[in-house]
Amino acid sequence: MAAPRTVTLGLVQMSMVADPAKNLEAAGAAIVEAAGKGAQVIVLPELFRTLYFCLTQDTAQFDLAEKIPGPVTEALCPLAKELGVVIIAPVFERAAPGVYFNTAAVIDADGSYLGKYRKMHIPQDPGFEEKFYFTPGDLGFPVFETKFGKLGVLICWDQWYPEAARLMALGGAEILIYPTAIGWLPEEKAELGAAQHNAWQTVQRGHAVANGCYVVAVNRGGTEGETEFWGRSFVSDFYGQVVAEAGEAAGEIVTYTCDLKALEDFRRIWPFFRDRRIDAFDDLKKRIRD
Repeated sequence: MAAPRTVTLGLVQMSMVADPAKNLEAAGAAIVEAAGKGAQVIVLPELFRTLYFCLTQDTAQFDLAEKIPGPVTEALCPLAKELGVVIIAPVFERAAPGVYFNTAAVIDADGSYLGKYRKMHIPQDPGFEEKFYFTPGDLGFPVFETKFGKLGVLICWDQWYPEAARLMALGGAEILIYPTAIGWLPEEKAELGAAQHNAWQTVQRGHAVANGCYVVAVNRGGTEGETEFWGRSFVSDFYGQVVAEAGEAAGEIVTYTCDLKALEDFRRIWPFFRDRRIDAFDDLKKRIRD
């Protein structure tokens, strides 16, 4: 019989202020707190070092971007080593003048920088002006082999795309991680708020089932401009069950222990990867079918 394999996740649901240094300091304190609760893989929200500047189009906001490796990894790599934890740190990345990415840095438990994922799908909506700021990701769908398991890191709008989740799982990911900044606009909340939240959570739970993975979504909380970030960070197991969930307030840390041996057992009895008709999927490469 195979030995048990478990990993404890730490979801840091926080709000941000205008000063990036204060956000980094707050994130560091939250990481320490999460580690104290037993977390081994600790996830911060999308763009955790800044306010959600995509509310409007403003070229001055490009000054918030930074290199990776850079200030965030310089601060968090030593902390990861000290605590013996993996850290997922989403950052506004400056690749070159005029080229910026929405990125997540992955730091292993020995303090080493493993690499980064650049957000592939870029939304454009009122209050979410992301196409103005971000170049679509160009690193594909890397899977990071950490001390505590194989992680697939995607970001926010990527949550709606089953192809992205599938490619991460096919690459060996056991846990799909989605740092997020999603919320309600005031004119929509009364009529559509509950339905929007249900759709957001349901589609990710579906990714968990279809790919035999745990799914982790870590949102920010609080209100910025007119956007009310709804929090509700959660973990879904491979049956699509919400096994841990935060409330709507910022300042919550949620932990959950995943059973990776049970995940493998699930894949054995529901062998979706075995039964995929890969010979019949060429049309997925087209924008629409003819």
